[in-house]
Amino acid sequence: VTRTMISEHVWGHDFDSFSNVINVYINYLRNKIDKGFDKKLIHSVRGAGYMLKG
Repeated sequence: VTRTMISEHVWGHDFDSFSNVINVYINYLRNKIDKGFDKKLIHSVRGAGYMLKG
């Protein structure tokens, strides 16, 4: 999922997708989803965005 896709679906078309707000919320999700598990589900893809990997 690209940063632009996240920003458009969550905040609308006028949101700056390069803001660190996306990083903050991805970090919140990682902390909640990955808590207590050895395997991490949300992975950053440099230059592309994020992906779920199980």
